[in-house]
Amino acid sequence: MKTRDAGVLLHISSLPGKWFIGDMGSDAYEFIDFLNESGLKYWQILPTGIVGAGNSPYQSISAFAGNPLFINIPKLVEMGFLLESDISNVKLKKTDKSDFQKAEELKQPFLKKAFENFKNMDESNKWDCYRFCDSQSYWIDDYAIFKALKDKFDGKPWYEWEENLKNYNYDEIENKRAELGEEVYLNKFIQYLYFKQIKELKDYANKKSVKLIGDIPIFVSYDSADVWSKSYLFHLDENKERTVVAGVPPDYFSETGQLWGNPLYNWSSMKSDDYLWWRFRFESLMLQTDLIRLDHFRGFEAYWEVPASEETAINGRWVEGPSFNFFEILQKYFNKLPIIAEDLGVITDEVENLRDSFGFPGMKILQFAFGDSPRNPFLLHNHTYNSIVYTGTHDNSTTLGWYKDAKKNNKKIISDLKNYCILDEKDPAWSIIETVLSSVAKTAIIPMQDFLNLDDNSRMNTPGTPTGNWLWKMDKQADKTLSNKIYKSLVKFNRI
Repeated sequence: MKTRDAGVLLHISSLPGKWFIGDMGSDAYEFIDFLNESGLKYWQILPTGIVGAGNSPYQSISAFAGNPLFINIPKLVEMGFLLESDISNVKLKKTDKSDFQKAEELKQPFLKKAFENFKNMDESNKWDCYRFCDSQSYWIDDYAIFKALKDKFDGKPWYEWEENLKNYNYDEIENKRAELGEEVYLNKFIQYLYFKQIKELKDYANKKSVKLIGDIPIFVSYDSADVWSKSYLFHLDENKERTVVAGVPPDYFSETGQLWGNPLYNWSSMKSDDYLWWRFRFESLMLQTDLIRLDHFRGFEAYWEVPASEETAINGRWVEGPSFNFFEILQKYFNKLPIIAEDLGVITDEVENLRDSFGFPGMKILQFAFGDSPRNPFLLHNHTYNSIVYTGTHDNSTTLGWYKDAKKNNKKIISDLKNYCILDEKDPAWSIIETVLSSVAKTAIIPMQDFLNLDDNSRMNTPGTPTGNWLWKMDKQADKTLSNKIYKSLVKFNRI
């Protein structure tokens, strides 16, 4: 019999806690215990990089660096980098939403204090950090000086720096590396702490029979260490201006498409060294997680290219991506690729063929299933075993929010839903969760908001809105009653 299992979608920032944001401390370990007791085998998180505009984890200043806000300060005492007395007087309070700015203001002095203590340690106690930095030198050296320069220039984007720095003049960069030596070293040390804590969290999860699912955004921010230091990997002109940018074409949801603005890859340049940048990217995330959700998978088969001068995505064109060659090369280096293909959007036969040729499971979203025809690929009778089924993702309404909106504004969705599943109108979210669990898909992933029966006040992200996103935070750990309820449903649908 084929194995079936289930998991939960919850970003690290959404864990409860009193440091203004969820992090990799005791709440993360308690959450893993909850998953284990519930019979859930996967914990899916969002990208863990340093957030960009609007706190989006999909717009980071580095494709590699971990978010320092996820470092748990009390754990630095356990790690020997702080004393208990260093944190004994800190004033903490429970917050109902994540506050990235206050979390940074609170945590940064402790990270700097840990760094000062680290510098005064015997050399024998520093080797672990040295080894880490050496193993990650491909990206961490450039990231550390980039972050130091960005702080020096009050956050100004690299393309507004003075000419020699903007153009990554080697001699000038080395001069700045010497001048800003302490800040550069601090940035490396913070990354060491982040990677050490997330590796320990992953190890604990694995001991509890839980696997972590990470997330790789397909594109990177223009204002990033990667574009600045490795501009030859992107379509930029001689002034390092973007010539073409990423987006998606006009569709049912938008007459002008979506203009994301990310610089597009120079795939021929990337291919010349067997996609080294991408190989390091996968390697870095595989230190942190067990599986990888590959964002905007269709962009590897063909992507929407828009001239940088355009104000909308209308006047773009489809351009062939690296396709089979990319994954064949990666497979040569990694043998097995633990990839989940985010295959949502405009999916063609060519995209499906690429996905299926490498055996990558795709995604099925139940909120997209109703109000259409019986051929809708998101309806359960059209699911396949090698796929991951969700009630919704971080970009969707919560299931309760979706149901309430449909009941008010789209009677056909409600009619189709009632015809398709046994719907308890007193607890519609759980009825829909159990419908998802009944799918033939090998894995079912449920956002934590749905398990908690929360409405759209707890939605994580509304695409196209620049503010008010990525802030939802659990107010407390889930209880035994919920873990028992989940366990019984998983048994009922043979997902234990």
